[in-house]
Amino acid sequence: MKDVLVTCPPMLGQIDLFMEPAAEKGLRLHPAKVTQVMTEAELMDLLPGFDGWIIGDDPATRQVFSAGRVGRLRAAVKWGIGVDNVDFDACKDLGIPIINTPQMFGAEVADVATGLVIGLARELFLIDRGVRAGGWPKPAGISLAGRTVGVIGLGDIGRNTVTRLQALGLKAIAYDPGVTGDAGLDGLTRAAWPDRVEECDFLVFTCALNKHNFHMLNADVLARCMPGVRIVNVARGPLIDEAALIAALQSGHVHSAALDVFEIEPLPMDSPLRSMERCIFGSHNGSNTVDAVIRASHTAIERLSGFF
Repeated sequence: MKDVLVTCPPMLGQIDLFMEPAAEKGLRLHPAKVTQVMTEAELMDLLPGFDGWIIGDDPATRQVFSAGRVGRLRAAVKWGIGVDNVDFDACKDLGIPIINTPQMFGAEVADVATGLVIGLARELFLIDRGVRAGGWPKPAGISLAGRTVGVIGLGDIGRNTVTRLQALGLKAIAYDPGVTGDAGLDGLTRAAWPDRVEECDFLVFTCALNKHNFHMLNADVLARCMPGVRIVNVARGPLIDEAALIAALQSGHVHSAALDVFEIEPLPMDSPLRSMERCIFGSHNGSNTVDAVIRASHTAIERLSGFF
């Protein structure tokens, strides 16, 4: 029986469902005590005692893998689709087989992105807060039909997001240098970032984070956006320069923002974003449905057992 450390919060939330299926494949799961991510020091201390690791958004660095490899660590799986936190080169150098679980959450994250677009358009967050405070606010929102949304990223999540938003009557401009053509989506137009951002009523980020797109939404790009643009990020926090976004929110150039992800997670208590009333905040939870977690977790177990 191989001992496996699990540090992925969504899987940990339903961990009892996976103990027996994992055991049938020769894996003994050990749930970590973690809210969002573990530290490098914690992982370097723990990993040498485990044969396998199911990774969340933790710092899966060369130092961490090296410490694990000195001990028992022999294989790992990155739970989910995002891999920006994992040093795959280190795994190759150390002889640790690793893979992620792609194509798992496109529909689920797209559902959240669509809900956030609607929430910003109709200012539902302000209504909710007002009613809770004893008021009866009636802000005038904007209609979605005929508006333009820029969707940054045409992977599984991006394509599902475009499909949903087009069904609501929005026109979509897609940005993704790794995808050619219309990705099978009728009516989709393409542009190279940040061309045509001035046409977009909404910007929705659904792409992976890499060394080329860090802070791709910065002060210069925000200045090009139309006044009153609404911004949604269900991808990775560092795609957006938060300081620039805060300044644009304060000036009113950005109408509002819905962020499921942040540059630092959990969002620090002293973050100026917390004082931005025209924002909806998430907890990096866009993929977390019962169904999706079961699907991804069984895939992670299957792939890890395959390595052994």
